[in-house]
Amino acid sequence: MNDMNWAVRSGVVLASGDGPLMGSCPMLKKSILVSSALAAIVFAVPAFAQSTPPPDPKPADQSDREVIDETANDIVGVFSVPKYSRGDIVITSTGVVESPDEIGQAVTVIDRKTIERRQTVALSDLLATTPGITVTRNGGLGGFTAVRIRGAEGEQTLTLIDGVRVNDPSSPGGGFDFANLLSGSVDRVEILRGPNSVPWGSQAIGGVINVVTAQPTSGLQARGNVEYGSFDTVVANAGVSGSSGIFKGSFNAGYLKSDGISAFSGGTEPDGYRQYGATGRIEIAFTDSISLDLRGYYADSRADIDGFQSVFPYAQIDTPEYAKTQELYGYAGLKVDLANGRFHNRVAFSIADINRDNFDPRFSPALSFFGRGRSERYTYQGDFALSDAVRLVGGAEHEDTRFTDGTVVKSRGVTSVYGQAIVSPVDRLTLTGGVRYDDDSEFGGHTTWGANAVYTLPTNTTIRGSYAEGFKAPTLFQLFGSFGLGNPNLRPETAQSYDVGIEQRLVDGKIKASLTWFHRDTINQIDFDQNTFSYNNIARTKAEGLEFGLDVRPTDRLTLSGSYSFIDSTNLSAGFVGKDLARRPHQSVSASVDWETPFKLNVGATVLSVGDSFDDPGNFSRLDGYTVLGLRADFPVGEKLSIYGRVDNVFDEKYTVVKGYGTPGRAAYGGIRLRFE
Repeated sequence: MNDMNWAVRSGVVLASGDGPLMGSCPMLKKSILVSSALAAIVFAVPAFAQSTPPPDPKPADQSDREVIDETANDIVGVFSVPKYSRGDIVITSTGVVESPDEIGQAVTVIDRKTIERRQTVALSDLLATTPGITVTRNGGLGGFTAVRIRGAEGEQTLTLIDGVRVNDPSSPGGGFDFANLLSGSVDRVEILRGPNSVPWGSQAIGGVINVVTAQPTSGLQARGNVEYGSFDTVVANAGVSGSSGIFKGSFNAGYLKSDGISAFSGGTEPDGYRQYGATGRIEIAFTDSISLDLRGYYADSRADIDGFQSVFPYAQIDTPEYAKTQELYGYAGLKVDLANGRFHNRVAFSIADINRDNFDPRFSPALSFFGRGRSERYTYQGDFALSDAVRLVGGAEHEDTRFTDGTVVKSRGVTSVYGQAIVSPVDRLTLTGGVRYDDDSEFGGHTTWGANAVYTLPTNTTIRGSYAEGFKAPTLFQLFGSFGLGNPNLRPETAQSYDVGIEQRLVDGKIKASLTWFHRDTINQIDFDQNTFSYNNIARTKAEGLEFGLDVRPTDRLTLSGSYSFIDSTNLSAGFVGKDLARRPHQSVSASVDWETPFKLNVGATVLSVGDSFDDPGNFSRLDGYTVLGLRADFPVGEKLSIYGRVDNVFDEKYTVVKGYGTPGRAAYGGIRLRFE
């Protein structure tokens, strides 16, 4: 669950661990702002209640070339002929391209337009406003950031960037630190809530977050932005994309520098953050049915951090410590279509290489801690449209993972096979089922099942239901950690989840409301055992709740959206039965409104209200809930240039999400954005 308890005792500093745990109250503070914002959305709905019924979403006739053009830019390439031409495509549910109408699981899609409209810099800030997600950050920008889905651990969120699994093999829990994931090069994000191990394997217990960076375009395009603001923060991004003959490509680069705030809530020394980053991808279409896809992602980050006294009572203090992280993710995939485009094949190789270095100048200019994690994955995936109603998806994978912290050098291999069937026996009904088997060189074999169904009524009411299993293999650190902390006899964490949801579209899709109930049981969860001073399968948890989402787009100029989450995440471990899991607020609400005025000025606001929680497993240390409001504006100057600005935490709310760590107060930023098409 958390690794800092033993880290403090042993004097080890973990760059990717949460802060000290010191679990949730159903009451929300300062909810007047949220209630008002949601009321504005609700009152806006009746004004658009009369309209002709939406058209029946019949399958569109498409040639093979049209299908390729439509889906060639997707993360997994060309794998299916979409049944419907309406709406976004989604790949997190089965690992292949699907229409949302075919998916029985809860998925949220965030596009580039939303990212730019919200003026988001750290992607985690945008994720925090989506249903079922809670985010905690240790201090300001660059501090360790955990994203929890439906009350699961942050390490139980599987994260993909351009098809590469980026969870860190060298961190104790194998999680991904969202601190260094900035939005400058991101085109879209898919958030799948709930376990989904059949297509993705280990770690997808809470859910899957799939990040897709800027993709190649047919014509030459370029975009860029520069902004400056509070804490002497500078942000710059630039990107270009285009095509020539059989080649398509895109390249993006970004830079961020901020003096920041003190990571330690009682400190006076600001802790800064800096990142250089770049992404790129090239697509080569040798023929209409054979293509090569190359992708790369690089980030070099430095974050100042505050640590602890080196002697008892090990209190948190201002320190000159800092951490450096280098991330390199790569992907190469060959795609081949057979059987007149009905059988799509992909062979791919991906690599994730993460280097973490910690320094504490109080004692020495040399490294105080380092971690090196690397994973290499070889995959084959086949997607065969047996008929218009039956689609078979399957594949085989092998992954080699290794890590070292200077004391221990360990590696492992896992070989996996999986198969899924996507069946539409009647119009508007899609059934999906699958099974996966993983053979791990360290913990042995494990089988995972999953199934879901979705049916759309003639009233444009969509009903969804799913059963999903998830598992998380023990990390190399948990198995073989230094100082006797590891336990080679660990079993994988496993989870079973059920959810049922309903979605209603009205007025040609201008109004969309959704409600989902979920329940998840997790057993054999790995936690640090204070009795043996090592890792053991001693934890059990349960989570259930409701997720509500509302999206209203009455005109092209006005967008209103809101979400509400109730998550009851309970500890069932010995000694903590009935306690709330740490840093899991029961309730959170967000509401956003964006309006383009008649004179082209775009104005918007987002309010996020989070309920009380606890910072420790014993529920002794309460974290009060909080409400923050952000305002923004964007004004176009001609067709290629716009000027924008925002104010975060308008009312200068004082709040805490991790005990002992600070949070930013009121802050203002302004910038310019360029786009050439």
